Amino acid sequence: MKVIATVLIGLLVFVGAVAQADEKTEQEVRQEIIDGNEYLRKNLKGQTDDYSKDGAIEFWSSGGMMHEVSPDGRPGEFDEFNIDVFHIKVTTLVPGKVAMAHYYSQGSMKPKNSAVVPNYFTRVSQVFVKEGRRWKVRSSHWSAVKGGAGTSQTGEEE
Repeated sequence: MKVIATVLIGLLVFVGAVAQADEKTEQEVRQEIIDGNEYLRKNLKGQTDDYSKDGAIEFWSSGGMMHEVSPDGRPGEFDEFNIDVFHIKVTTLVPGKVAMAHYYSQGSMKPKNSAVVPNYFTRVSQVFVKEGRRWKVRSSHWSAVKGGAGTSQTGEEE
């Protein structure tokens, strides 16, 4: 009976630790998304260290082919960037190491040397990996929501 009680208590402790790790991962990834968006709003360009050391694979909301993004991040600057992210849901795949985020991105923007996008509205799916102390983008898929537009940006066709 003592062995069963000990095993049950150990299992409860383990399950609790995994749940805490999942919650911490979810909070950190959610904050990384919010902070990255705020940086972009303030500086009119993305951070140069928010992508994985291995780069990323992306599908952009403007359509077109698959894009390979270098570890330096997605190129591009903006004349205007008034985008909000919301309804962020994070699924922990490996606690403290890999997570998947789904959210919406909505507002208006004007990429440099491109047309204004007055009703940008996309669904976003991103895979994040933990590198050092930061969560980094490893893959993204941006998909315009009906009634909304994707970016006016284009990239090299592969």
